[in-house]
Amino acid sequence: MEELDLHLMSNSRPELFDFEGISMIHYFTDNWKNIQNFQARPDDILIATYPKAGTTWVSFIMDLLYFGNIEPERQTTLPIYMRVPFIEGAFPGLPPGAEQADKLPTTPRLIKTHLPVQLVPKSFWEQNCRVVYVARNAKDNAVSYFHFDRMNMAQPDPGDWNNFFNLFMNGKTVFGPWYDHVSGYWERKMTYSNIHYMFFEDIVEDTGREVDRLCTFLGLSTSAEERERIAKSVHFDAMKKNKMTNYSTVPVMDFKISPFMRKGKVGDWKNHFTVAQNETFDEHYKQKMKNTTLQFRTEI
Repeated sequence: MEELDLHLMSNSRPELFDFEGISMIHYFTDNWKNIQNFQARPDDILIATYPKAGTTWVSFIMDLLYFGNIEPERQTTLPIYMRVPFIEGAFPGLPPGAEQADKLPTTPRLIKTHLPVQLVPKSFWEQNCRVVYVARNAKDNAVSYFHFDRMNMAQPDPGDWNNFFNLFMNGKTVFGPWYDHVSGYWERKMTYSNIHYMFFEDIVEDTGREVDRLCTFLGLSTSAEERERIAKSVHFDAMKKNKMTNYSTVPVMDFKISPFMRKGKVGDWKNHFTVAQNETFDEHYKQKMKNTTLQFRTEI
């Protein structure tokens, strides 16, 4: 990890380019052939999200559900990004995500992706793997992504909030438009029954209930006490303090600018959107989402 020099990277933030129809940066395309040829196993579970929609949260919940009791030492020695590798990641000083995923010693293998549905390695579908998708309302997602891009030197420079607001609306953010991402997995769910579609807002509202639903989908008979314990240990404040889940061990992230885990709230967009921005966004959103049955809550 030390090889990832913060100063080195802060001087050379990556540039966006068009890749397979979406905006991308080289860290996620450098290893493309190996990503696309990744061999999934039938018991692999893919955790898919648009960036900053609750990926780490759900990864941690699932890691605890499967391995919390069996391998408790994982919880204090292995950061979450080693337990749940980021399949498309190819960062200097770290083994490529696809290679990490391939070598995971756990059964099942929990694997994370931000790839839109059409770019997910085919073997996941061919093996009928379970996919857990987490979606977050566009306004909060945009705000969270903005702060993430400010502090993460391995992401393009977001500029000020107004600049990023326009980039987000126009889909010029890494991994492409939010609209296509969330609705792409939603549509796939209609024909592929092994997708469990979760909402960030629902997890905030009632973590226990969402853990129960997840267990039902995964076919886990975790006891009520254990589920309750997990719901408590994945509380945002606990995860924010936990070095194994808060990404404080990643040198490319500048916590002086903003923490990786910032607020974890629903409705923080109200502290960022101006009245004019909100009106513009709502109008644009209506157009972009008019052909989907997918619905979000922007407050709870």
